[in-house]
Amino acid sequence: MRCALTLAYNGTLFLGSQIQKETSNTVFGNLGLALSKLGIDSKVVASGRTDKGVHATAQVCHIDLPGFWSDLPKLQRVLNTMLLDSIEVKHIKAVDDSFHARYSAKKRVYRYIIKNEKSNPFEASFITFIEDVDFEKIQENIKLFIGEHDFKFFMKTGSDANSTTRIIYRAFAYKHKGTIVLNFEANGFLRSQIRLMVGALLKSTCQEIEELLAYKKQHKVKPAPSNGLYLAKIKY
Repeated sequence: MRCALTLAYNGTLFLGSQIQKETSNTVFGNLGLALSKLGIDSKVVASGRTDKGVHATAQVCHIDLPGFWSDLPKLQRVLNTMLLDSIEVKHIKAVDDSFHARYSAKKRVYRYIIKNEKSNPFEASFITFIEDVDFEKIQENIKLFIGEHDFKFFMKTGSDANSTTRIIYRAFAYKHKGTIVLNFEANGFLRSQIRLMVGALLKSTCQEIEELLAYKKQHKVKPAPSNGLYLAKIKY
């Protein structure tokens, strides 16, 4: 039986989400170890990767369960007792065998959270603190990313994507409970694309962003820190 798992995790102490040969200290490395102890040797297939320090409120993955695991509520409870406190299995549901966590996904939603004030030790792992943020400028310039663009200047060096073109359906900024939230919804994102877009919104001019998107001129952009980034939703 194929199942889809929805996870939330605090990415602070993990070296990213993807399983790595060199370490088990990743989100899906930890999940894989817990599953193997339950006799589930299925490969964990995720909707996509998140980098070191990036969080998720609704990451999705799929696994194929052996026949003796048919009680999904029980499996969810057991996994949550075995996993680290920084990972939670929010939902498990049976899906069609054709479902693929990555390739069946239609849209992905990320949020980036900023506070326009001096950092404090209680929120520093979850919010990017930047003093003197120009909210109105961000609110206006974030609209530039909407549409189909070649994001070659907005990806981390060494990315192995077959195409650097992506479609951003929605991009907007708003204030919520003392924070500035940047919301991005697209058919997919390149590695570190969102952090580089946020970095451009924080430091680049409107003209510079337009030149980067048009692939006319490369301007130096520093990626925003990973701690403010959240994978918020996968739409199927």
